[in-house]
Amino acid sequence: MKIAVTAASGQLGSAIVKAAVTLLSKDDVIALARTPDKAQHLGVEVRLGDYNEPEIMAESLKGVDSLLLVSGMDAPEKRIGQHRNVIEAAKQAGVKKIVYTSVQGAEENTAFSPVIQSNRQTEQDVRESGLDWVIGRNGIYIEPDLEYIESYKKAGCIFNCAGDGKCGYTTRNELGFAYAKLLTEDKHNGATYNLNGEAISQTQLADYMNLAFGTNLVFKSMSVEEYREDRMAELGEFIGTIIAGIYQGIREDKADNPSDYEKAAGRPHVSWQTFFTQLSNNT
Repeated sequence: MKIAVTAASGQLGSAIVKAAVTLLSKDDVIALARTPDKAQHLGVEVRLGDYNEPEIMAESLKGVDSLLLVSGMDAPEKRIGQHRNVIEAAKQAGVKKIVYTSVQGAEENTAFSPVIQSNRQTEQDVRESGLDWVIGRNGIYIEPDLEYIESYKKAGCIFNCAGDGKCGYTTRNELGFAYAKLLTEDKHNGATYNLNGEAISQTQLADYMNLAFGTNLVFKSMSVEEYREDRMAELGEFIGTIIAGIYQGIREDKADNPSDYEKAAGRPHVSWQTFFTQLSNNT
């Protein structure tokens, strides 16, 4: 079996490639990247793969049995067409199966909802492609909170607009393992899976962060508007608004969904107690 992973130079794509190599071999995994040099470190064959260049994508997908389509990073209105380019290229190249990385979240009434809606459209396009398919809906990555630890230390708290809502977080490595399984096991064909760990509140997250980093963080709840203004001031209007929309979705319980991770991966998602304890041992 030959599998290919798009956006392989990115963090999620890289994690999926690495996990797939452990299940198959480096000779059976192809990394697709818009800038191939950025994926050479993965130690597998790298081919040019740009969502805006369907003819080149079709050429790069020759000989591929199963394709992992990582959701694009462009604006929602552009993503749908870009993803369709990849789907059509896969069909032209004789790919048999597409696995798509979608996402969980509020489908309406938040600034993140247009992203969710564009992903739902691609889900429909994948289902109607005529190919075998699997769709994973990712939980929210835990890594950005870890990377933000210095800012949390300065503030003395974790601050956002999630309120009491719980979030089914996940990690890129856990997703990498699950997607490698979905790519290589036919029993998942036709399934849509929520891929996340145990849902936790922001107060619980603060406790886990304290365990890992030896801090004394608490959770400070803000209104959606206050948090949006805060994020826009630091990150700019587009990204700041999107992030506020993500946390508004948590506030509205749109990120607290039953997890299908064990069904997809064949093992439980790492527990947050284990994850943060291991992190504490490495810091």
